[in-house]
Amino acid sequence: MKNCLNVTSEIGRLKTVLLHRPGEEIENLTPSLLERFLFDDIPYLKLAQEEHDAFAQVLRDAGVEVLYLVDLAAEAMGTSQEVKDAFIDEFIKEANIQSESLKESLKEYFLSFKDNKSVISKMMAGVRKKEISHYHKDSLCNQVHNDYPFVCDPLPNLYFTRDPFATIGNGITLNHMRTNIRSRETIFAKYIFKYHPRFKDQEIPYWFNRDEDFCIEGGDELILSKDIVAIGISQRTDAISVEKVAKRLLLSGKTNFKTVLAFKIPVSRAFMHLDTVFTQVDYNKFTVHPEIVGPLNVYALTVDENDKTRLKTTQEVDTLENILSKYLNRKITLIRCGDGDKIASAREQWNDGSNTLAIAPGEVIVYSRNYVTNELLEKNGIKIHVIPSSELSRGRGGPRCMSMPLVREDLD
Repeated sequence: MKNCLNVTSEIGRLKTVLLHRPGEEIENLTPSLLERFLFDDIPYLKLAQEEHDAFAQVLRDAGVEVLYLVDLAAEAMGTSQEVKDAFIDEFIKEANIQSESLKESLKEYFLSFKDNKSVISKMMAGVRKKEISHYHKDSLCNQVHNDYPFVCDPLPNLYFTRDPFATIGNGITLNHMRTNIRSRETIFAKYIFKYHPRFKDQEIPYWFNRDEDFCIEGGDELILSKDIVAIGISQRTDAISVEKVAKRLLLSGKTNFKTVLAFKIPVSRAFMHLDTVFTQVDYNKFTVHPEIVGPLNVYALTVDENDKTRLKTTQEVDTLENILSKYLNRKITLIRCGDGDKIASAREQWNDGSNTLAIAPGEVIVYSRNYVTNELLEKNGIKIHVIPSSELSRGRGGPRCMSMPLVREDLD
């Protein structure tokens, strides 16, 4: 298949996107476990699924091919029994299960399902102890941890498909997640790109791999143009990881990118990823968190003209508007979340008012609840597709967070 991956901008017409419809993993959230699973509240699954279906339908109505993570992972798992065994073994190995007997019981449980989609769905949902019929309560390890309800933790953050891997150009970063609770999310992408018929015979470059020592997440990776990639140094992404990606993008000879801009943003949940503080909505327009307009510390990584095997790093301290104007070579309009109003901007930023998904230049998907920001986008000539958001937003992620573009049309 030609161009199974191609993303050289944030706004080129979207052709293929990967989603994950929230599943039973959401039903395994409890108030006492919210902090552990990186949630602030518990979405109502039935309504969250209806909202997500509305999101997917907007994409289909715009001519976008919508793929689902659970389907691709199940199809990859089904390519051979050897692959299935390796997939399950790796997933269990990383599930932080200390008891060997429990690991064996869990593998037997996964292999008991009649179809691969059910196996993948259960991996994502998590496994409660009461589901394992011969759970070995007699071992010391199991007795000490008997009050914890799960044999295998759920993965409720999976509906934010932006983070575990990210498409850049014709390759991917297969990411090393910041928290252990999310680390297994990247196993699904690993097996999809290695074994799924759609991808396995393609020469897909890896700009980063999940077994590297430091962290990077897809919400910090934005492609500003065919020449420029922006990556956040944030709560979830380390500077050394940005540097590794930059070297591979700029020195490999496999891309046309010329600059990586490393944005240092505050280390806090409100500024979790770069795409929670600004996203591109048109050639010259960005929606932004009012508190990120600057001045900012930005580091431009480029090929050293005196030694083309090395990178040169140049620090700049300037406003976001000036930085973007300089590197995109055009006048930039910043559309402030909540119209800059102290109350509205704080409320709508909490609900990801700055996190939009562009499906074409000047055409974006937004959450219904961010009505102040949405009205401002329209006043600035942006066509918006409004999706319901009362439950999806409880996970602290917007339309961009919930989508991983695989193919976009190149911009002229």
